[in-house]
Amino acid sequence: MGLRAENRRMLGKLAVVAAGMFAFGYALIPLYQAICEATGINILSLAERQVPGNAAATPVNTQVDRSRTITVEFDANSRGPWEFKPGQRSVQVHPGELTTVMYEFRNVQSRRMVAQAIPSYAPMQAGSHFNKLQCFCFEQHTLEPGESRQWPVAFVIDPRLSRDVTTITLSYTFFEVGGSFPAAPKGPST
Repeated sequence: MGLRAENRRMLGKLAVVAAGMFAFGYALIPLYQAICEATGINILSLAERQVPGNAAATPVNTQVDRSRTITVEFDANSRGPWEFKPGQRSVQVHPGELTTVMYEFRNVQSRRMVAQAIPSYAPMQAGSHFNKLQCFCFEQHTLEPGESRQWPVAFVIDPRLSRDVTTITLSYTFFEVGGSFPAAPKGPST
């Protein structure tokens, strides 16, 4: 048998292996879906299915406690010559429900500034149950003179929060990082 015949035979074997690999890859998706459905390990795919007779079925978040409502009030404090305020003063939420609110900031100075916000909660016990998923307070922000921005705060209140807490105040103090702070106001002399 010549070298050419061996090369053709090897080429044939490699073509069969390549075709087999392609067939396996093509069959892998339905095979994976069948295995996951049979074992129940792919829970997320249940939300992608359409329920017969209800084409717009949306899964219900069972972690939301709809039996109670909490008022979340928003406050903004700043130390410096800029404008900082919540986009809305309060919202009504159910524990476990994802909520997003906006805060507005405007640098009214004629210079660039770097600033950061520090959150606080009232009552204090609410702080450990107020879970922020997105917050501008996680990092410092550089703003140019006259620049305005809006920042989101996405949060969920843990349903394990005591039932006697019906109102939470989220307050941010916004301060310049590394900048000069205005002098504290002087009280009346005694």
